[in-house]
Amino acid sequence: MNLDELKKLAGVQFSRSIATGVPNLSMTGTEKSELMRKYNIKPGTEEWFKLWFSRPYLTGEKPIDKE
Repeated sequence: MNLDELKKLAGVQFSRSIATGVPNLSMTGTEKSELMRKYNIKPGTEEWFKLWFSRPYLTGEKPIDKE
């Protein structure tokens, strides 16, 4: 196994390209901010933590129960 392949598997090599499957972080933040406004979610609340720190692709947990 070569070094580039190991870096990719370890997540060390970071590329924001859509082709690599890494999400565009500014789009993710924009979407979450829109949901905060739509559902009146305030920073620091339980809903806010769930919105920003849930892992739907890993655990299947929904960030917002209202959708």
